[in-house]
Amino acid sequence: MKILVIGLGYVGTANAVLLSEHNEVVCFDLDVTKSNNLFKGISPIEDKEVSEYLSSKKLNLKSAEIFPTEIDDFDFAIIATPTNYDIETNRFDTSSIKQSLENIQNSKSNPTVIIRSTIPVGFVNKIKNEYPNIEIIFVPEFLREGRALNDCLYPSRIVIGSHSKKGKDFAKLLKDASLDKNVQIIYTNAAEAESTKLFSNAYLAMRVTFFNELDSFAMSRGLNTKEIIKAVSLDPRIGDFYNNPSFGYGGYCLPKDTKQLLANFDKVPQKIMEAIIESNSMRKDFIGLQIAKLKPKTVGVYKLIMKEGSDNIRDSSMQGIMKRVKAKGIRVIVYEPLIKDKQFFNSEVYQDLELFKKDADLILCNRSHSELNDVQDKIFTRDLFNKD
Repeated sequence: MKILVIGLGYVGTANAVLLSEHNEVVCFDLDVTKSNNLFKGISPIEDKEVSEYLSSKKLNLKSAEIFPTEIDDFDFAIIATPTNYDIETNRFDTSSIKQSLENIQNSKSNPTVIIRSTIPVGFVNKIKNEYPNIEIIFVPEFLREGRALNDCLYPSRIVIGSHSKKGKDFAKLLKDASLDKNVQIIYTNAAEAESTKLFSNAYLAMRVTFFNELDSFAMSRGLNTKEIIKAVSLDPRIGDFYNNPSFGYGGYCLPKDTKQLLANFDKVPQKIMEAIIESNSMRKDFIGLQIAKLKPKTVGVYKLIMKEGSDNIRDSSMQGIMKRVKAKGIRVIVYEPLIKDKQFFNSEVYQDLELFKKDADLILCNRSHSELNDVQDKIFTRDLFNKD
């Protein structure tokens, strides 16, 4: 089949690479460098499997510097553009999706549109009325940053927000491209698929905040967090996974998806969604206080990325900790190779790791790294299990 992928973040890139082994895939992004690099075999995202596939597989990938309006034979157009959360409107900014739909409607193509961006509940049913001549299907993604292609190859499930023939055709494309031929496919209506995405991420956020609150409790009382978590997690209904304390959840998905789900509740009675968001903020407050109690003169922030293997620093929990520490009058310096500027929010950015380690009295590390093995006496982290 011939597939257009619009948006080359981690979702779009992973989908483009996944489907291009057996289909013709044309990639378009407003940042032309991303599509051109992908065409040249250079991944626009930090993802080990994507880089491996680009170097070792024969992929039918093409790039488009302008939206391809003259090509009339796309079977599917996958929209994977960003939908940031707008705090003023209290909902996702879906303008990039609407612009993509406008471009498709004005082109000579008539593809089935697959939305893989995260959207509010009810969005597809509403947008269908605005674009009655386009079949629009929401297919939620459940991908981890840094492991997006791996999660496409070994999907936990495939959820299709439609019962149509085109929905089943797209499900077959995903299943045929995956390496798990027993993956379960679930067909739902559009709003149920939209809800599935938001509730899945809300549950993950809730699990993060639960173990972080457990850790805050243990730290406050001088208890051994690791022993408690190990004992709690051996209950098979809880499970010994996704239970490693951190400075809080962050990144592209969990912060905005929990806020959008809370907004979608509107007049529906709820407590958990609000508590998840408040707990994540309280965790950062608590960690900031614990750091201040140590009375460091200079705090070093070792990387702002949300987790190892990612290249995303947006809404990372480390930024929240950094702001709280600075608010207490403590000098903060930053080591983050992704930042080329000399300063980040008025804190000096170091490019020399050894000098950074020397100048910092205390080094904040959300996840442990071998680069810091020689300064373990300076490390402040809540990474107890070296995972997740």
